[in-house]
Amino acid sequence: MSVNKLPNRIFIKLLLGFWLCSSLIIVIVGLLPLLQKNHDRAPLPPHLEQMLSRVADRISSRLIENPEAISSKPLKRLTHQRDMRGKPVRFYLVDQQGRVLNANKVSRGLRRFMLIADEVNHPISQQFRDELIFGPYEFDVADESYSLYGRLGDHHPRPWFFFFAENKILTLSLAILLSGLLCALLAWHLGKPLRSLRLSADALAAGDLSSRVDNNTTNRKDEIGQLAQAFNGMATSVENMVNSQQRLISDISHELRTPLTRLQLALALARKKGQESAETERIGYEAEQLEQMIAELLELSRVKLNIHDTKYQVFLNETLSQVLDDAEFEASQQGKQLLIDIDDSISLPTNPRPMARAIENLLRNAIRYAELQIHIKAQATDSEVIIVITDDGPGIENEQDLLAIFDPFYRPQTARERESGGWGLGLAITKAAIDAHQGLIVAENRAPHGLKVTIKLPS
Repeated sequence: MSVNKLPNRIFIKLLLGFWLCSSLIIVIVGLLPLLQKNHDRAPLPPHLEQMLSRVADRISSRLIENPEAISSKPLKRLTHQRDMRGKPVRFYLVDQQGRVLNANKVSRGLRRFMLIADEVNHPISQQFRDELIFGPYEFDVADESYSLYGRLGDHHPRPWFFFFAENKILTLSLAILLSGLLCALLAWHLGKPLRSLRLSADALAAGDLSSRVDNNTTNRKDEIGQLAQAFNGMATSVENMVNSQQRLISDISHELRTPLTRLQLALALARKKGQESAETERIGYEAEQLEQMIAELLELSRVKLNIHDTKYQVFLNETLSQVLDDAEFEASQQGKQLLIDIDDSISLPTNPRPMARAIENLLRNAIRYAELQIHIKAQATDSEVIIVITDDGPGIENEQDLLAIFDPFYRPQTARERESGGWGLGLAITKAAIDAHQGLIVAENRAPHGLKVTIKLPS
């Protein structure tokens, strides 16, 4: 079956999830009154029926002996008994007109029970708040019909659903909680793979071209699984395209070195034969510039292609030792001062060569534009190492340039107007090296003047 013919499984899951959730809650809440009604109209338990029968027989015997004894004290004593556990039981004798003959006042619960029992047409029992009422037991005495009801003034065990039927707010709260749990389960089922997709997309956008959605998501049989497979296919194509581009740059740079070497050799032979002139000097200078630019391109390509090289836990001072010595010497030659504040105990997983090259480019850039002082400081936290390089130079006037100086071949206007502006590859190499270490680099102007570059690397 083709992908286009697959049913909309997300729609089915959402429909079934919410439909089943609401149906389950409706069924549970709707069944409570029905269960209560069925329980209330269940046949009278045998021991209660036997109790009514015995009392009815005694009343019948007394009325047969003396029909006028309907309101006598001996009859009233017959309607006050005790059950097998010694608890008092009160009986009510009712005539055909529904009048209670042996009591002046009866409870509202008894009146309500008499109406319910009249609808059911068979003896039942019902537990009210503080009394159990049961009956009626019908019997005839001297062509007169009577009904006998019993009352136990105590709380008796009832089925569990009575508790929920009487505590409607609690039942509603539990229903809301249950529906929330079911909907949360459905949301988690749908949200977890989407979160995996988002994390993979963020990693890909941050430069991790190897980022892929996990197998648990791609193996799903719904639209999310199809989306995850499409995302992985797109990520593979992007990675292949970028790597091909970097290899192309690397290959072109290598190929350019061959004619460049021949050109430099021809210049050397011309100089040896005494054919040196202003033109050959210019050609030699441009050839050296071209050689340096090709070297920078090769370095940038190498850093980007080897972004996933194995990294080793090394001390930062050890990695930057030679770079700091060279930078300190270069600064002193220009009458400037390099201040170094790096704790010897700082270590992090790194690929030493690209990291050293990244810091070297930043220090050379700072030394070039600083007036008197350059400062490099490193500090470690629980999760990262922060390296800050500052100078007291003019900074970068255009705020937009601060975001673009790490792009290849990009130079601020102030750098374009200087002979030392370079080709805009040094900071691009730095950015590529920091990205290869899953780090972050940000440039910002200092007050009142100067530039501050902050690097954050995971430790």
